[in-house]
Amino acid sequence: MNASQRLQIFSLLSREITEPKTELKYRSHFQLLIAVILSAQATDISVNRATRPLFRDAPNPETIRDLGVEGLTPYIRAIGLFNTKAKNIISTCNILIEKYQSRVPRTRAALEGLPGVGRKTANVILNTAFGEPAIAVDTHIFRISNRTGLARGKTVLAVEKQLLKTTPENFLIDAHHLLILHGRYTCKARAPLCQNCVIKKLCEFPGKTELSG
Repeated sequence: MNASQRLQIFSLLSREITEPKTELKYRSHFQLLIAVILSAQATDISVNRATRPLFRDAPNPETIRDLGVEGLTPYIRAIGLFNTKAKNIISTCNILIEKYQSRVPRTRAALEGLPGVGRKTANVILNTAFGEPAIAVDTHIFRISNRTGLARGKTVLAVEKQLLKTTPENFLIDAHHLLILHGRYTCKARAPLCQNCVIKKLCEFPGKTELSG
C-alpha cells in the first residue's frame, strides 16, 4: 500500500466517522485514566456502567484513595480482573497525590510508572487527554492494520511503529480513534461488514466481500 492509498483511506474514514473520540465517559484526565485502566479486557459499555456511580461518588484521586480496595471493589466487581485493577487504581491514586499533585502526568515514562498502566494505556492518555500523536494498538487496530494492509506486523509494537511512520501527518491525532471505531462497528473480527465499508476498494483483505456500489 502506498502513501496515496493511505491518505485516501484516512480521508474516507474521517468523512464516515465525524467524531473520532473515545466512547469512555469521563470528566477529567484522572477519570479518563481510571476508565482506561478498567477497560483492559473489558468493553467500554461495562466500564461506563461501572464508572457512572463510581465517578459520582468518588470523582478524584483523593476520594477514590479514601475508598480503599475494599470500598472500590463493589463499584467494579462486574469488570474482569477487578481485584487486580482495584489494587492498581488505589496505588495509582496514592502516587498521583504524593508525586504529581493529583494530576495525571503527560510523559510516557511517568505514565508507565503508574500501576496498571502499560504502553497501550499510556498511548491512550497521551492521545486522548493531551492530543499527542500516539496510537494505542488494541485488538481492533491490530486486526485492521494487518487486514487492510495499512501496517502489517506480527506484534502490536511493530504495527504501532509502522502506523506512526506511514500515517499521513494530518491524521496522526485522529488515527487512533478512526481505526478503533471502524474496527468496532464495521471491520469486525468474525463478520466484517464489507458491504458497508467506505474503504473496501482500497482494502487488501483477500477475503473481503466484493460488492458493487
